[in-house]
Amino acid sequence: MGPFYFPFDNLLCMLLGISFTVWITLLLVFIIVPAIFGVSFGIRRLYMKTLLKIFEVSARPRISSVFINKWCLSLALGIIAKEPTSLVEEMTEIRRSGSNRDLDEFEMSDIFYFCRRGLESIVDDEVTKRFSAEELESWNLLTRSNYNFQHISTRLTVLWGLGVFIRYGFLLPLRVTLAFTGVSCLVVLTTLVGYLPSGRVKNFLSETAHLMCYRICVRALTAIITYHHSENKPKNGGICVANHTSPIDVIILASDGCYAMVGQTHGGLMGFIQRAMVRACPHIWFERSEVKDRHLVAKRLSDHVQDKSKLPILIFPEGTCINNTSVMMFKKGSFEIGCTVYPVAIKYDPRFGEAFWNSSKYGMVNYLLRMMSSWAIVCSVWYLPPMSREEGEDAVQFANRVKAAIARQGGLVDMLWDGGLKRGKVKDTFKEEQQKLYSKILVGTQEDRSRS
Repeated sequence: MGPFYFPFDNLLCMLLGISFTVWITLLLVFIIVPAIFGVSFGIRRLYMKTLLKIFEVSARPRISSVFINKWCLSLALGIIAKEPTSLVEEMTEIRRSGSNRDLDEFEMSDIFYFCRRGLESIVDDEVTKRFSAEELESWNLLTRSNYNFQHISTRLTVLWGLGVFIRYGFLLPLRVTLAFTGVSCLVVLTTLVGYLPSGRVKNFLSETAHLMCYRICVRALTAIITYHHSENKPKNGGICVANHTSPIDVIILASDGCYAMVGQTHGGLMGFIQRAMVRACPHIWFERSEVKDRHLVAKRLSDHVQDKSKLPILIFPEGTCINNTSVMMFKKGSFEIGCTVYPVAIKYDPRFGEAFWNSSKYGMVNYLLRMMSSWAIVCSVWYLPPMSREEGEDAVQFANRVKAAIARQGGLVDMLWDGGLKRGKVKDTFKEEQQKLYSKILVGTQEDRSRS
């Protein structure tokens, strides 16, 4: 029986060899080589427009439950919808029906104000919902965004099934191959560049190697990025600060310019990549014990920006990923150094894929799998004019001014809350602020009356 199987085995090996050769050739010709030179054939833009038309077709069928859910949501929002008012105005409104309308002493009715505010926070917590994926208005044929929508009609079921086959049967293997290629090239090239003596040649080759590899990684996500106001791109001797939605924010920005990264040292594969990168470029990696030393961190950042030959530092002052709808409190550390700050606003289009990383729910591997099995990553990047600390302005005020500019440009909600609430509880100081405000109102009205 051997002679009957040998020809078949040879034919199978030959077909596999031809398929592999064709696969690698297509990757090199249409993706890797154009990515290295920063050239685009417009295929991704055409792919995005095609997806939009398909989404429009899938959004036409409507069912009563969709309208009911939206109607119920509008009612729920209407319950707590109100004009912004101060604590004094709220208290005065509550006391109008009582015997004492003055705010000179404690009244039992005052409790209702705090109870209502507490219930409003439970029903519509403006902070907690920033740590979950934003809701889409229409279905994008991904079951992770809206469940059971593929059963609305036969046409949607067919489209959804075809999408699953394309995403997992073609796009996912292609993206994994590109990601492996990009990361491997980054490690090899930065290691080789690291052996060169310091100077202009090494800096040029390092920047070229980083740009090439990050552009390949961008192709691995089918990322379609639109950069605005490139004349404001960060320059050496400054700090680039941006809102933070995903770990791929680094790739999105680094594919258009080189930066010195700041982060904690890791072990395993990530640590191996970090050690290779730092040989070619002066990235700033901290040991776990050094991260909490604010003075040490500030000194190393300050020493870096004072050297105009070094790349601008890339920092995400929020300290955690927010769900692409808002910008939360910026840590003041990077604004105390006294150098020029280059704000950058990043806004993702959630219709093609959810870029937000909910680190408390998904691990890195699971998150990357979800990213690479999405349709695409579409985002816009705005380079804002450089900003400096004004006279009489402290670090917190400067950070808030930069944050407001980023939120305004990216169409994001500017929030004062700390992103650390993603994993921790509200600090007691926030509770005490409300208590102090209420006590000041009572004491203040008594003092005003005694003066009059």
